[in-house]
Amino acid sequence: MKRIGVLTSGGDAPGMNAAIRAVVRTAIYKGMTVVGINRGYNGLLNRDVYEMDARSVSSIIQRGGTKLFSARCKEFKDEAGVLKGVDACHELGIEGLVVIGGDGSYRGAGDLSRHGIPTIGLPGTIDNDISSTDFTIGYDTAMNTVMELVDKLRDTSHSHDRCSVVEVMGRDAGYIAVNTAVACGAVEVLCPEKEYNIDDIIAKMQAGRKLGKQNFIIIVAEGIGGSQELAKRIEEETGIESRATILGHVQRGGSPTVRDRVLASQMGKYAVDLLEKGIGNRVVGIRGTKLVDYDIQEALQMKKPFDDDLYELTKIISI
Repeated sequence: MKRIGVLTSGGDAPGMNAAIRAVVRTAIYKGMTVVGINRGYNGLLNRDVYEMDARSVSSIIQRGGTKLFSARCKEFKDEAGVLKGVDACHELGIEGLVVIGGDGSYRGAGDLSRHGIPTIGLPGTIDNDISSTDFTIGYDTAMNTVMELVDKLRDTSHSHDRCSVVEVMGRDAGYIAVNTAVACGAVEVLCPEKEYNIDDIIAKMQAGRKLGKQNFIIIVAEGIGGSQELAKRIEEETGIESRATILGHVQRGGSPTVRDRVLASQMGKYAVDLLEKGIGNRVVGIRGTKLVDYDIQEALQMKKPFDDDLYELTKIISI
């Protein structure tokens, strides 16, 4: 394999640039040429591409977002769109492809592989909701961003004896929520994996107030939502001034952590190693400290366990 492409798809995540850099420089080291594809599968269909060299990825490892931009592509969900993508690869001389994104991006990678374009998926998403890997690119940075912002909110909550209800990303997964709840000393965490009772939360806060607790942090995953309503009810029933803060897309940005830079770089090299051997239809992950790869369809069927012990820890140490 002498000519490969690389693209980023779906929501951006800190560390994507480190992965792009590793793909490009590993390929060049192996004597390959690399085509950068802008704006995901949309860019492939529209031939929005350019040839990348070692200098194309200079000074991007520390930057959040993605140098190749990102977009969602409805057309690529249909077989006709996939076939257009295959034709584009043939026209551009792309023999293999690295796709950095989430489960939706993986499905597109699997479709291209099925039609003879060997494609490797790398897990780029801050939610950490890809089951075939312990950690995704961008997850560690997002958690550190949340921790920093909640720490700042705690300062003002402490000054005013307030309750801060903080909504973090995680539409279908509470990994950011439960980890930052532990790291920030939250009194409660609400996440999609666990049922909750607002009356129990209020009772816990009232008991804490009697023990001298002056301020409260509650972390809510966006899949639960209702942060404004929760803050209003808490204030009505406890008399504790309560404010809701939705952190939103600020969690996607910022310079990636060491962990995300290293993980992304390792995965980028691993992807090129697979393509060099003509291997496609695989996704790369990490289990413990070891890089692994799985068949794309197998990976999409995997279920990721929720860390019940970590969730229980939030209950024990939040008194």
